[in-house]
Amino acid sequence: MTGATGFVGGATLRDAVAAGWHVRALARRPQDAREGVTWISGALDKPDALAQLAAGSDVVMHIAGVVNVPTRADFEAGNAAATAHVIDAARGAGVRRFVHVSSLAAREPGLSNYGWSKERAETIVQASGLDWTIIRPPAVFGPGDTEMLDLFRMARRGIALVPPGRMSAIFVDELARLLVAIAADRDTSIGQIYEPDDGRPTGWSYRSFARAVGRAVDRAHVSTIPVPPMVLKTAGQLDKLFRRGGAKLTPDRARYIAHPDWVAADGGAPPHALWKPELATAEALAQTVRWYRAQGWL
Repeated sequence: MTGATGFVGGATLRDAVAAGWHVRALARRPQDAREGVTWISGALDKPDALAQLAAGSDVVMHIAGVVNVPTRADFEAGNAAATAHVIDAARGAGVRRFVHVSSLAAREPGLSNYGWSKERAETIVQASGLDWTIIRPPAVFGPGDTEMLDLFRMARRGIALVPPGRMSAIFVDELARLLVAIAADRDTSIGQIYEPDDGRPTGWSYRSFARAVGRAVDRAHVSTIPVPPMVLKTAGQLDKLFRRGGAKLTPDRARYIAHPDWVAADGGAPPHALWKPELATAEALAQTVRWYRAQGWL
């Protein structure tokens, strides 16, 4: 497993071990010993480490990737080239089953460098000759997430800046449960691309999701302020200008956020026999809030 020290990967590692898997997990830095886990020291551009990761495995699960880096070349290296390296390791170890975590952004490769690199990675997976499955998560939230933390903080104050359009969302524990189910599957999911979500038909408007977050933080009403795409893109330029390499809202990310349709495709969910969402989003948001508060983040 790559990405096991990250947000989605950490939840998936926990569920995989609980399901009885022994996991070889790639890590850049030393990790505490953990039952059911063999930590492999290395990175996605280190062939020897990847070979060690894949050796003797039944499944290779590639979760790691980059979301917010400065240049197209960085996205290429962190998403597309890295995926090719992991596939080479799987082939070298004779592993047939390959589970790849992509993004809804891959549907719009011309919109952002991020989406372009995720689409490139998907193309590499599909041409691999392996028994692959691709999962395109929508916005993922849950304990440990930093990407949506600002929305929770704004909602707590009773106001939220929201982009135009609609989105789908999924709780990290639900996504982890799906990834473990797919890793164990040798039939239904091979050669499939899935777009899972929380089961809400037609997704959420950003305004309605912000208000759902507000209810989770005990705000009966959240005033939502729409942010036009041009303002988002200008903010992306300014953030890059002032914070440079530390910018969170880069121009690339601003273009991605401004797109009006990040709803999981109708009919794109996995078959119910394999997986379906079980936890209501309201409760999942409440669990996230409790975790943020326990950590002093909110």
